[in-house]
Amino acid sequence: MYPEGCFRKGVGEMRSRTGLVALAIVVLLGAPGCAAVGLAFIAGASTAAGTGTQYTLDSIAYRTFTAPINDLRRATLVTFKRMDIAMKSDDVTEEGRQIVGQAGDRMIDIELHRLTSKTTRMRVAAKQGWFFKDRATAGEIIAQTERSLDDLPAVTQKPR
Repeated sequence: MYPEGCFRKGVGEMRSRTGLVALAIVVLLGAPGCAAVGLAFIAGASTAAGTGTQYTLDSIAYRTFTAPINDLRRATLVTFKRMDIAMKSDDVTEEGRQIVGQAGDRMIDIELHRLTSKTTRMRVAAKQGWFFKDRATAGEIIAQTERSLDDLPAVTQKPR
């Protein structure tokens, strides 16, 4: 039914993959302290399909927008209103802004970090209690902020 050696080749490939996974686990467990965390971060970081949103192992969401920090701040505040998130604070920081809100039993911590005059990185952590972080809520806040940013009125350019 199968060509000779076909089954054996498939088993060999499976053993090879299993060996690579085992090697990765051994390296991860054998790495000291911070190095293990760094390796775990690299191994566990993922990208949501089509959105460019990245997540850390502890479910903090990141996204870089091609928008000035003030536009992203306005879009974030519109998102808070759309999602019925109560704003607790909106402070200027050395890197940009920190916005804190509350949605039910979750604290929403958003950092806007100015990379250039037209590029801003957004960091969102949705925390429930001391340990639990809500990845889905953090990702949805970023998605809704992108939508709000698209809905902002375009700035009228001055004629040259």
